Amino acid sequence: MATSSSLRDLTKMERIGAHSHIHGLGLDDSLEPRQTSQGMVGQVKARRAAGVILKMIQEGKIAGRAILMAGAPGTGKTAIAMGMAQSLGADVPFTMLAASEIFSLEMSKTEALTQAFRRSIGVRIKEESEIIEGEVVEIQIDRSTTGLGQKSGKLTLKTTEMETIYDLGAKMIDALNKEKVMAGDVITIDKASGRISKLGRSFTRARDYDAMGSDTKFVQCPEGELQKRKEVVHTVSLHEMDVINSRTQGFLALFSGDTGEIKSEVRDQINVKVTEWREEGKAEIVPGVLFIDEVHVLDIECFSFLNRALEDDMAPVVIMASNRGIARIRGTQYKSPHGLPVDLLDRLLIISTTAYSEDEVKQILTIRCEEEDVAMTEDAKDILTRIGMETSLRYAIHLITASSLVAKKRKATAVDVADIKRVYSLFLDEKRSVQMLKEYQSQYMYNEVDMDDREPAIVQHASAAAGSQMDTTA
Repeated sequence: MATSSSLRDLTKMERIGAHSHIHGLGLDDSLEPRQTSQGMVGQVKARRAAGVILKMIQEGKIAGRAILMAGAPGTGKTAIAMGMAQSLGADVPFTMLAASEIFSLEMSKTEALTQAFRRSIGVRIKEESEIIEGEVVEIQIDRSTTGLGQKSGKLTLKTTEMETIYDLGAKMIDALNKEKVMAGDVITIDKASGRISKLGRSFTRARDYDAMGSDTKFVQCPEGELQKRKEVVHTVSLHEMDVINSRTQGFLALFSGDTGEIKSEVRDQINVKVTEWREEGKAEIVPGVLFIDEVHVLDIECFSFLNRALEDDMAPVVIMASNRGIARIRGTQYKSPHGLPVDLLDRLLIISTTAYSEDEVKQILTIRCEEEDVAMTEDAKDILTRIGMETSLRYAIHLITASSLVAKKRKATAVDVADIKRVYSLFLDEKRSVQMLKEYQSQYMYNEVDMDDREPAIVQHASAAAGSQMDTTA
């Protein structure tokens, strides 16, 4: 049994990503941010603002709104968006998109944005299905002696009030074998699809210790009749409905990712159908979140499309992130705050992020050490914090695993100051890389340096050459 549990743990393991340590926004019940919680550190003001937006999304009171997260690189804009995604849960659609993806797809920019919008709006569809629910008393399966004949059998199910015997066909026998159903299990059978779900073991079999593992779930024997009507809720996105209805093999296109451009007529039909379901009480709209990172990369055509798309009835909450100051709007010669047009900025609620303090940087590095399973001494953390303050937080985080490998090579149990210094000398940060380029620029190909940046002797030589050329022409 120990082997199976260890295998199960291995399947749950996930790769460590840049934001895998974040599990939420770190807010209490009154939406007040804790200083350090759920992987989030600092940015109290921004997290409080994100918490208010999150509450409105959960209550379904906000849709078609846009939020801009503006701040310098490495101030936790994407981390806050990831925290919002974790807090919303699996039922609310959350689509993450880098603005550059719009230009790299085999479709028009507006189509790519429309698909991203539709992917971020969920439809919660309610339907009633007939099920058979009961405790398995006995399973009898008759097989042919030659092994060529059709399999048949009988299944005895009971509740607290009744007991019934059902005849089994070959398909149901295979389904029971696949689920490893045996006497004492409480199961449900969907009458429409024939799908079998095992709920657990009956409490009456709790004494059969030799026949089960430690993780066995015990449930009560069902009450009432065997056949029941049960309400099932499915949540699908509008984009999934578009793809399935846009072509004959639409369901397969969902898995292959080859969705192509979808006609507006198909989307209009889907919208009409969803509106009918809403009026009949069969479905409800779940406005989700679309997160567009590096939004300044979009051009003026995309921005004008966003202006119109945000006013649509079926629009999600759009969260954008930008690390630009006063920058040129792509596709124009005009400059604007954050690289976005003024009319779009007017529609946005802006949340600003600020640089981390030294204590906050140290807390973030400590959390990352735990996430990457690296033991580090306090002196090494102090040095790494100082590096993070002088260079960048991202550079300091990159050094954690690298220094851990150096420490393992010398068979140390924890990363020390010497390991940090070693990897710091091996890997350059952006400032030292620029300094090296300035020193050795003549050795690089296609180096383009302004005349003012060159050595005085080179500038004098260039001006002298220009003067002699003028004399020749004269």
